[in-house]
Amino acid sequence: MSRKSKGINAERDLIHKFWSKDWACIRVAGSGSMRYPSSDILASNKLRRLAIECKTSGEKNRYLTKEEVQQLKTFAELFGAEPWVAIKFDRKGWFFLTLDDLEDSGSNFVISSERVMNKGLLFEELIK
Repeated sequence: MSRKSKGINAERDLIHKFWSKDWACIRVAGSGSMRYPSSDILASNKLRRLAIECKTSGEKNRYLTKEEVQQLKTFAELFGAEPWVAIKFDRKGWFFLTLDDLEDSGSNFVISSERVMNKGLLFEELIK
C-alpha cells in the first residue's frame, strides 16, 4: 500500500470515529496540495470546531515541516477552529497534540512516540 493510500485510509478511519460519537466530520480532499492553507479533517459538535492535520508512522518519529504546521495554524485561525495534529503510530491508536506540544527540531517539528505517550490525548479525551 502506498504512503498516500495509508494516509487516506487513516483519515477515513478517524472520520468514522468522529461520526460514531455524533460529531460531524469531513475529509478535505487535496489538503496540502493546493496553494491555500487547509487541514486534512474538519470536525464539529456544535460547541467546538477542530481543524486536524493527520499523520501516520511506522517509525518512532514523524516529522512535520514548519510550512505544514504554519498552514494548519493559519487555516484554523481563519476558520475559527482549534488546530490539532492527529498521529497514529503502527499498532497504536490515535493520539492528538496541540501545536504547542510539537517538538521543534530546528528545521522541522518532530513527534516522537515517547512524546505522544506523555503529552498526547486519546480520541475519547479529545472529544470530551
